[in-house]
Amino acid sequence: MGRKRPHRGNRRRGRSGGPRSQSRTLTGTLVVTRPGSARVETPEGTFELVRHGQREAMNGDEVEVALVERRGTPPRAVVRSVLSRAVTTFLGRFSPAGPLGAVVPLDARIGHDFFVVPEDPSPGRLGVCDGDVVVARITEYPTRRSSAVVTLERRVGSADELDLNVEAVVASYGLPGDFPASALAEAEGVTARVDEALAAGDGRRDLRGVLCVTVDPSDARDFDDAVSARRLGDGGFELGVHIADVTHYLTGDGPMDNEAKRRTCSAYLVDRVIPMLPERLSNDACSLRPGEDRLAMSVVMTLDARGRVARARMCRSAIRSAARLSYDQVDALLEGTLEPGGLPCAPGRAPEVAELLGVLDEIRALRERVRRERGAIDFETFETKVQLDGEGRPTGVLVRRRTRATGLIEEAMLLANECVARRLSEAEAPAAYRVHERPAPEDLRACVQPLRELGLLDGEAASGLLAGDPFAIQGVLERARGTSAGPMAGALLLRAQRRAVYLPRNDGHYALGAGAYCHFTSPIRRYPDVLVHRALKALLAGRVDGREMRAQAAALPQLCLTCSERERAADAAERASQKIKMAELFSGRVGERFAGTVSGCERFGLFVTLDGTYAEGLLPTRALGDEWFSYDEARMTLTGEETGAVWRLGRRVTVEVAGVNVARGQIDFSLPRGRR
Repeated sequence: MGRKRPHRGNRRRGRSGGPRSQSRTLTGTLVVTRPGSARVETPEGTFELVRHGQREAMNGDEVEVALVERRGTPPRAVVRSVLSRAVTTFLGRFSPAGPLGAVVPLDARIGHDFFVVPEDPSPGRLGVCDGDVVVARITEYPTRRSSAVVTLERRVGSADELDLNVEAVVASYGLPGDFPASALAEAEGVTARVDEALAAGDGRRDLRGVLCVTVDPSDARDFDDAVSARRLGDGGFELGVHIADVTHYLTGDGPMDNEAKRRTCSAYLVDRVIPMLPERLSNDACSLRPGEDRLAMSVVMTLDARGRVARARMCRSAIRSAARLSYDQVDALLEGTLEPGGLPCAPGRAPEVAELLGVLDEIRALRERVRRERGAIDFETFETKVQLDGEGRPTGVLVRRRTRATGLIEEAMLLANECVARRLSEAEAPAAYRVHERPAPEDLRACVQPLRELGLLDGEAASGLLAGDPFAIQGVLERARGTSAGPMAGALLLRAQRRAVYLPRNDGHYALGAGAYCHFTSPIRRYPDVLVHRALKALLAGRVDGREMRAQAAALPQLCLTCSERERAADAAERASQKIKMAELFSGRVGERFAGTVSGCERFGLFVTLDGTYAEGLLPTRALGDEWFSYDEARMTLTGEETGAVWRLGRRVTVEVAGVNVARGQIDFSLPRGRR
């Protein structure tokens, strides 16, 4: 194997910098992204820590830092002292260490080992054995002169009883555990009480006679949205979106509400759901189960024959779903492979349910056209889900793509969210808006050369792309659709987008081409939707300026920030758990060959996505051949300096599984012999 050397054009000069010019002291919150990588967030800005600058501080701690500023480089921070601690308890793995006990945190970001002193009786009292996972409470934090000390509060289970790799994900992303007893006790007292709510005289409409259905994945357990639709005599449509009325049962600042504010969203891991609300609400009283009366918040929209909104009415309601349908069943009906009589609904209702679904599909097609004409960007995304057996072992991979069935529900939800956001924005009601900003020019610029390499971009289209013109992005995606370059183009442009966040003001949604947008349709699993429901109810009741809304307005900035942060953590945990099980699936396939596509390029190697499973792994540069490879960051290519062989995005390749690190969710590839 020849030596590797960096591409000459990427050599850095002058990295030593000048002498330290000054040092400032700031106070902020420490954020550890992974072991050895941390930043401090202060009112004056966010600063990366210098190497070994974390010292005894832990993730979430309030710290005092000194800024190290050198000419020619951004300021970096070093922790001087810890002002207050964020971590008080954690999940860890216990093992004896002579007369002591040792607890290694499952959250690798904590970065310290902890000890149980010999005189502490908690291990014996709890029956803790070597390798058990425990909840440990910190009694002494680490200092430069002493180790950290804990006592054990609870035995969680043994390594045989738990999937430690997924438990480590739960711990590392700070996902919550069991609900507090007070929240569970409040949930136990909740029942639907639909007739009582209708008799209250607060304007709630009885829509139980309106035909509506729920459509969800086949494995869904909570049903928070139902849809209704009918054709109108003038060629238009009436579309109804009915969302579980969670806030009817969620008392502001009560135990359930406070816990929901702390969680902010449900997390969907590979082997479990960590819900935002207790199951008594999410799977029972608020779940829109077929044939059962349920309270809802309804948005009834009148559309013209082109699918444009002519009118939108919102109200508190009571509904009764006629059927619980899966996406697969609806797709089969729309494609003609399932007769209406095969739909799971009450006797005699199948024909009208089938007609309802046909109307929804017409509306879907019209709304897709409307959004495309106004500049909405539809990325061709898919979801991979590792399938597990009863023991939690991976058995295969399910790939979910956008279909007519998922599309008809998605379009209905998007439209309801837009209508509610527009109404709240016009009334200046205090709510959490879903905001997506235009992508940064430098992020779009990074896409230009790789897209040219894929043959998808010419000069005129590049100018529009660099300007952030959504129609230019649409054009690239349209040219790429159905080609081998399609997934690469979508991934490049998706990475260039800013992440959507929650804000207490309406700044529009770039990718959707919407002047106003919010999340209204999933209050069972997202707290911003709860805030939107409360604002809408206040607006309908004429109490936007009331005490409750004034309190919500004051809390909104911090709530929006927390919801955005926790959403990112939940999404990252979901991806990490899927990668772990994907790696576990391929741990039994070392030495096997698979076809795939180069989906990423770095100086150290190529990322390859396999056909079928969409598993991604690394093909390191050293596996490409016995020559030097130069890396072109702009083109995202690796080029052999002797053979001239170019490895670029979209290249088809056959790889062999060389190794797997299950705990890190990593798969390593090599090239089969004779294929370099």
